[in-house]
Amino acid sequence: MPSASTPTAADDAPRPATPAEARGLWLGLLGVAIFALTLPMTRLAVGSPEAPQMSGLFIAMGRAVVAGLLSAALLLVRRAPWPARADWAPLALTAAGVVFGFPLLTSIAMRHVEAVHASVIVGLLPLATAAVGALLHRQRPSAGFWLCATAGTALVVVFAVLRSGAGGLSLHPADLLLMAAMLCAAVGYAWGARLSQRMRADAVICWALVISLPISVPLALASWPQAPLPAPAWGAFAYVSIFSMWLGFFAWYRGLALGGTVRVSQVQLVQPFLGMLAAVPLLGERLDAVSIGFGLAVLATVALGRRMPVRPPERTPRPTP
Repeated sequence: MPSASTPTAADDAPRPATPAEARGLWLGLLGVAIFALTLPMTRLAVGSPEAPQMSGLFIAMGRAVVAGLLSAALLLVRRAPWPARADWAPLALTAAGVVFGFPLLTSIAMRHVEAVHASVIVGLLPLATAAVGALLHRQRPSAGFWLCATAGTALVVVFAVLRSGAGGLSLHPADLLLMAAMLCAAVGYAWGARLSQRMRADAVICWALVISLPISVPLALASWPQAPLPAPAWGAFAYVSIFSMWLGFFAWYRGLALGGTVRVSQVQLVQPFLGMLAAVPLLGERLDAVSIGFGLAVLATVALGRRMPVRPPERTPRPTP
Protein backbone atom coordinates (compact mmCIF):
# COMPACT_ATOMS: atom_id res chain seq x y z
CA MET A 1 0.00 0.00 0.00
CA PRO A 2 1.42 3.45 -0.91
CA SER A 3 2.22 5.77 1.96
CA ALA A 4 0.46 9.12 2.47
CA SER A 5 3.37 10.89 0.80
CA THR A 6 3.39 8.72 -2.34
CA PRO A 7 1.32 10.15 -5.25
CA THR A 8 -0.88 7.64 -7.03
CA ALA A 9 -2.45 7.65 -10.47
CA ALA A 10 -5.62 9.00 -8.92
CA ASP A 11 -3.68 12.03 -7.65
CA ASP A 12 -2.77 12.98 -11.22
CA ALA A 13 -6.23 12.42 -12.70
CA PRO A 14 -8.15 15.57 -13.61
CA ARG A 15 -11.09 16.23 -11.33
CA PRO A 16 -14.03 18.58 -11.75
CA ALA A 17 -13.87 21.84 -9.85
CA THR A 18 -15.82 21.96 -6.61
CA PRO A 19 -18.54 24.63 -6.24
CA ALA A 20 -16.17 26.71 -4.11
CA GLU A 21 -13.41 26.43 -6.71
CA ALA A 22 -15.81 27.34 -9.52
CA ARG A 23 -16.96 30.39 -7.58
CA GLY A 24 -13.34 31.27 -6.95
CA LEU A 25 -12.60 31.16 -10.67
CA TRP A 26 -15.51 33.49 -11.47
CA LEU A 27 -14.50 35.92 -8.73
CA GLY A 28 -10.94 35.79 -9.99
CA LEU A 29 -12.15 36.59 -13.50
CA LEU A 30 -14.12 39.57 -12.16
CA GLY A 31 -11.01 40.85 -10.42
CA VAL A 32 -8.97 40.39 -13.59
CA ALA A 33 -11.58 42.29 -15.63
CA ILE A 34 -11.24 45.21 -13.22
CA PHE A 35 -7.44 45.02 -13.24
CA ALA A 36 -7.36 44.83 -17.05
CA LEU A 37 -8.03 48.55 -17.29
CA THR A 38 -5.17 49.44 -14.94
CA LEU A 39 -2.41 49.83 -17.54
CA PRO A 40 -4.52 51.77 -20.07
CA MET A 41 -5.90 54.00 -17.33
CA THR A 42 -2.43 54.55 -15.90
CA ARG A 43 -1.15 55.50 -19.33
CA LEU A 44 -4.03 57.96 -19.67
CA ALA A 45 -3.27 59.49 -16.27
CA VAL A 46 0.53 59.65 -16.59
CA GLY A 47 0.61 60.81 -20.21
CA SER A 48 3.62 60.50 -22.51
CA PRO A 49 7.07 62.15 -22.57
CA GLU A 50 5.70 64.58 -25.16
CA ALA A 51 2.54 65.36 -23.17
CA PRO A 52 3.13 64.50 -19.48
CA GLN A 53 0.24 64.56 -17.03
CA MET A 54 0.54 63.26 -13.45
CA SER A 55 3.80 61.95 -12.08
CA GLY A 56 4.16 58.22 -11.53
CA LEU A 57 4.83 58.81 -7.84
CA PHE A 58 1.59 60.76 -7.37
CA ILE A 59 -0.50 58.19 -9.23
CA ALA A 60 0.90 55.32 -7.15
CA MET A 61 0.76 57.03 -3.76
CA GLY A 62 -2.39 59.03 -4.46
CA ARG A 63 -4.37 55.95 -5.37
CA ALA A 64 -3.08 54.23 -2.22
CA VAL A 65 -4.27 57.18 -0.11
CA VAL A 66 -7.77 57.25 -1.67
CA ALA A 67 -8.19 53.50 -1.30
CA GLY A 68 -6.64 53.60 2.19
CA LEU A 69 -9.13 56.20 3.44
CA LEU A 70 -12.02 54.20 1.97
CA SER A 71 -10.61 51.11 3.66
CA ALA A 72 -10.35 52.83 7.04
CA ALA A 73 -13.98 53.95 6.80
CA LEU A 74 -15.12 50.44 5.87
CA LEU A 75 -13.20 48.83 8.72
CA LEU A 76 -14.68 51.32 11.18
CA VAL A 77 -18.24 50.78 9.96
CA ARG A 78 -17.82 47.02 10.25
CA ARG A 79 -16.00 47.30 13.58
CA ALA A 80 -13.47 44.92 12.13
CA PRO A 81 -11.14 43.26 14.62
CA TRP A 82 -7.45 44.08 14.56
CA PRO A 83 -5.31 41.56 12.70
CA ALA A 84 -3.67 38.88 14.79
CA ARG A 85 -0.02 39.32 15.69
CA ALA A 86 0.97 36.63 13.18
CA ASP A 87 -0.84 38.51 10.38
CA TRP A 88 1.15 41.76 10.52
CA ALA A 89 4.20 40.46 8.68
CA PRO A 90 2.14 38.91 5.81
CA LEU A 91 0.15 42.15 5.61
CA ALA A 92 3.37 44.12 5.27
CA LEU A 93 4.54 41.81 2.47
CA THR A 94 1.18 42.15 0.75
CA ALA A 95 1.38 45.94 0.98
CA ALA A 96 4.96 45.96 -0.27
CA GLY A 97 3.88 44.07 -3.37
CA VAL A 98 0.49 45.48 -4.36
CA VAL A 99 0.30 48.87 -2.60
CA PHE A 100 3.83 50.12 -3.25
CA GLY A 101 5.80 47.90 -5.64
CA PHE A 102 3.48 47.20 -8.55
CA PRO A 103 1.66 50.58 -8.64
CA LEU A 104 4.83 52.66 -8.30
CA LEU A 105 6.93 50.74 -10.83
CA THR A 106 4.18 50.50 -13.45
CA SER A 107 3.17 54.15 -13.03
CA ILE A 108 6.74 55.29 -13.68
CA ALA A 109 7.17 52.88 -16.60
CA MET A 110 3.89 53.67 -18.36
CA ARG A 111 4.96 57.18 -19.31
CA HIS A 112 7.69 55.67 -21.49
CA VAL A 113 5.98 52.60 -23.00
CA GLU A 114 2.55 51.98 -24.47
CA ALA A 115 0.05 49.65 -22.85
CA VAL A 116 0.65 47.05 -25.57
CA HIS A 117 4.37 47.01 -24.92
CA ALA A 118 3.80 46.72 -21.18
CA SER A 119 1.66 43.63 -21.77
CA VAL A 120 4.72 41.82 -23.13
CA ILE A 121 6.23 41.90 -19.65
CA VAL A 122 3.18 41.89 -17.39
CA GLY A 123 1.70 39.07 -19.48
CA LEU A 124 4.06 36.77 -17.57
CA LEU A 125 2.31 37.59 -14.27
CA PRO A 126 0.09 34.45 -14.19
CA LEU A 127 3.09 32.16 -14.31
CA ALA A 128 4.92 34.23 -11.69
CA THR A 129 1.86 34.23 -9.40
CA ALA A 130 1.40 30.47 -9.79
CA ALA A 131 5.07 29.83 -9.05
CA VAL A 132 5.09 32.03 -5.93
CA GLY A 133 1.77 30.57 -4.79
CA ALA A 134 2.97 26.99 -5.25
CA LEU A 135 6.16 27.77 -3.31
CA LEU A 136 4.30 29.53 -0.52
CA HIS A 137 1.58 26.89 -0.15
CA ARG A 138 3.87 23.94 -0.95
CA GLN A 139 1.51 22.78 -3.68
CA ARG A 140 2.60 20.52 -6.52
CA PRO A 141 1.12 21.52 -9.90
CA SER A 142 1.17 18.74 -12.49
CA ALA A 143 3.27 18.83 -15.64
CA GLY A 144 0.06 19.34 -17.62
CA PHE A 145 -0.79 22.40 -15.57
CA TRP A 146 2.61 23.96 -16.17
CA LEU A 147 2.36 23.12 -19.86
CA CYS A 148 -0.97 24.96 -20.13
CA ALA A 149 0.35 27.89 -18.10
CA THR A 150 3.44 28.13 -20.27
CA ALA A 151 1.47 27.82 -23.51
CA GLY A 152 -0.99 30.50 -22.43
CA THR A 153 1.78 32.81 -21.33
CA ALA A 154 3.55 32.29 -24.65
CA LEU A 155 0.36 33.18 -26.52
CA VAL A 156 -0.01 36.37 -24.49
CA VAL A 157 3.60 37.37 -25.15
CA VAL A 158 3.41 36.64 -28.88
CA PHE A 159 0.17 38.58 -29.14
CA ALA A 160 1.68 41.57 -27.36
CA VAL A 161 4.78 41.45 -29.55
CA LEU A 162 2.70 41.44 -32.73
CA ARG A 163 0.72 44.41 -31.48
CA SER A 164 3.78 46.32 -30.38
CA GLY A 165 5.38 46.55 -33.82
CA ALA A 166 8.94 45.96 -34.98
CA GLY A 167 10.63 47.82 -32.12
CA GLY A 168 8.28 46.68 -29.39
CA LEU A 169 10.88 44.58 -27.58
CA SER A 170 13.75 47.04 -27.61
CA LEU A 171 15.44 47.11 -24.23
CA HIS A 172 14.38 50.12 -22.20
CA PRO A 173 14.77 50.89 -18.50
CA ALA A 174 10.98 50.79 -18.32
CA ASP A 175 11.11 47.09 -19.23
CA LEU A 176 13.17 46.39 -16.11
CA LEU A 177 10.67 48.36 -14.03
CA LEU A 178 7.83 46.27 -15.45
CA MET A 179 9.66 43.02 -14.71
CA ALA A 180 10.20 44.12 -11.13
CA ALA A 181 6.53 45.18 -10.92
CA MET A 182 5.46 41.73 -12.09
CA LEU A 183 7.43 40.06 -9.30
CA CYS A 184 6.05 42.51 -6.72
CA ALA A 185 2.49 41.74 -7.79
CA ALA A 186 3.08 37.98 -7.69
CA VAL A 187 4.41 38.19 -4.12
CA GLY A 188 1.56 40.47 -3.02
CA TYR A 189 -1.07 38.25 -4.63
CA ALA A 190 0.31 35.08 -3.06
CA TRP A 191 0.61 36.49 0.46
CA GLY A 192 -2.78 38.18 0.20
CA ALA A 193 -4.36 34.92 -0.90
CA ARG A 194 -2.80 33.14 2.06
CA LEU A 195 -4.20 35.74 4.45
CA SER A 196 -7.63 35.46 2.77
CA GLN A 197 -7.86 31.89 4.02
CA ARG A 198 -8.20 33.13 7.61
CA MET A 199 -9.34 36.75 7.13
CA ARG A 200 -12.11 38.32 5.07
CA ALA A 201 -10.82 38.91 1.56
CA ASP A 202 -11.80 42.58 1.65
CA ALA A 203 -10.18 42.99 5.07
CA VAL A 204 -6.83 41.84 3.68
CA ILE A 205 -6.49 44.64 1.15
CA CYS A 206 -8.13 47.14 3.53
CA TRP A 207 -5.61 46.51 6.30
CA ALA A 208 -2.73 46.48 3.81
CA LEU A 209 -3.82 49.91 2.60
CA VAL A 210 -4.44 51.31 6.08
CA ILE A 211 -1.03 50.33 7.43
CA SER A 212 0.48 51.98 4.33
CA LEU A 213 -1.09 55.40 5.01
CA PRO A 214 1.80 56.76 7.15
CA ILE A 215 4.01 56.38 4.06
CA SER A 216 1.56 56.96 1.21
CA VAL A 217 0.01 60.20 2.56
CA PRO A 218 3.25 62.24 2.83
CA LEU A 219 4.48 60.98 -0.57
CA ALA A 220 1.16 61.81 -2.23
CA LEU A 221 1.12 65.33 -0.79
CA ALA A 222 4.73 65.92 -1.78
CA SER A 223 4.03 64.87 -5.39
CA TRP A 224 0.66 66.64 -5.81
CA PRO A 225 0.34 68.03 -9.39
CA GLN A 226 1.22 71.72 -9.58
CA ALA A 227 -0.37 72.47 -12.96
CA PRO A 228 -4.06 72.05 -13.86
CA LEU A 229 -4.79 68.70 -15.49
CA PRO A 230 -7.56 67.65 -17.91
CA ALA A 231 -10.62 65.76 -16.70
CA PRO A 232 -9.67 62.46 -18.44
CA ALA A 233 -6.46 62.28 -16.40
CA TRP A 234 -8.38 62.75 -13.15
CA GLY A 235 -11.00 60.23 -14.28
CA ALA A 236 -8.29 57.66 -14.95
CA PHE A 237 -6.77 58.42 -11.55
CA ALA A 238 -10.16 57.86 -9.91
CA TYR A 239 -10.50 54.49 -11.62
CA VAL A 240 -7.10 53.17 -10.53
CA SER A 241 -7.75 54.49 -7.00
CA ILE A 242 -11.21 53.01 -6.42
CA PHE A 243 -11.34 49.99 -8.71
CA SER A 244 -7.76 48.88 -9.39
CA MET A 245 -6.48 49.61 -5.88
CA TRP A 246 -9.55 48.66 -3.84
CA LEU A 247 -12.68 46.97 -5.23
CA GLY A 248 -10.81 44.69 -7.63
CA PHE A 249 -8.95 43.09 -4.73
CA PHE A 250 -12.21 42.22 -2.97
CA ALA A 251 -13.06 39.83 -5.79
CA TRP A 252 -9.47 38.80 -6.54
CA TYR A 253 -8.34 37.74 -3.07
CA ARG A 254 -11.64 35.99 -2.39
CA GLY A 255 -11.29 34.12 -5.66
CA LEU A 256 -7.71 33.07 -4.85
CA ALA A 257 -8.79 31.88 -1.41
CA LEU A 258 -11.70 29.81 -2.74
CA GLY A 259 -10.16 28.39 -5.89
CA GLY A 260 -6.48 28.19 -4.94
CA THR A 261 -3.69 30.56 -5.88
CA VAL A 262 -2.08 28.27 -8.46
CA ARG A 263 -5.30 27.49 -10.33
CA VAL A 264 -7.13 30.86 -10.17
CA SER A 265 -4.00 32.81 -11.06
CA GLN A 266 -4.26 31.43 -14.60
CA VAL A 267 -7.32 33.56 -15.39
CA GLN A 268 -4.82 36.44 -15.47
CA LEU A 269 -3.88 35.12 -18.91
CA VAL A 270 -6.88 36.95 -20.37
CA GLN A 271 -5.95 40.25 -18.71
CA PRO A 272 -3.74 41.60 -21.54
CA PHE A 273 -6.45 40.80 -24.08
CA LEU A 274 -9.11 42.57 -22.01
CA GLY A 275 -6.75 45.49 -21.62
CA MET A 276 -6.35 45.71 -25.40
CA LEU A 277 -10.12 45.77 -25.80
CA ALA A 278 -10.31 48.67 -23.35
CA ALA A 279 -7.44 50.47 -25.06
CA VAL A 280 -9.44 50.82 -28.28
CA PRO A 281 -11.71 53.61 -26.95
CA LEU A 282 -9.27 54.89 -24.33
CA LEU A 283 -6.02 55.07 -26.29
CA GLY A 284 -7.13 54.75 -29.90
CA GLU A 285 -5.61 51.33 -30.55
CA ARG A 286 -7.02 49.12 -33.31
CA LEU A 287 -8.63 45.73 -32.68
CA ASP A 288 -8.28 43.28 -35.57
CA ALA A 289 -8.82 39.60 -36.37
CA VAL A 290 -5.38 38.70 -34.99
CA SER A 291 -6.31 40.13 -31.60
CA ILE A 292 -9.58 38.21 -31.54
CA GLY A 293 -7.85 34.98 -32.57
CA PHE A 294 -5.19 35.24 -29.87
CA GLY A 295 -7.83 36.11 -27.28
CA LEU A 296 -9.80 32.97 -28.08
CA ALA A 297 -6.63 30.86 -27.97
CA VAL A 298 -5.70 32.26 -24.56
CA LEU A 299 -9.19 31.57 -23.24
CA ALA A 300 -8.82 27.96 -24.46
CA THR A 301 -5.60 27.47 -22.50
CA VAL A 302 -7.25 28.86 -19.37
CA ALA A 303 -10.20 26.47 -19.77
CA LEU A 304 -7.81 23.53 -20.24
CA GLY A 305 -5.49 24.60 -17.43
CA ARG A 306 -8.29 24.68 -14.87
CA ARG A 307 -8.85 20.97 -15.51
CA MET A 308 -5.25 20.02 -14.81
CA PRO A 309 -4.52 18.52 -11.36
CA VAL A 310 -2.86 20.56 -8.65
CA ARG A 311 -1.77 18.22 -5.87
CA PRO A 312 -1.75 19.30 -2.22
CA PRO A 313 1.46 19.43 -0.20
CA GLU A 314 3.10 16.14 0.60
CA ARG A 315 2.27 14.81 4.02
CA THR A 316 4.94 13.52 6.32
CA PRO A 317 3.85 10.14 7.68
CA ARG A 318 3.40 10.09 11.42
CA PRO A 319 5.79 7.79 13.27
CA THR A 320 4.28 4.56 14.55
CA PRO A 321 4.10 4.60 18.33
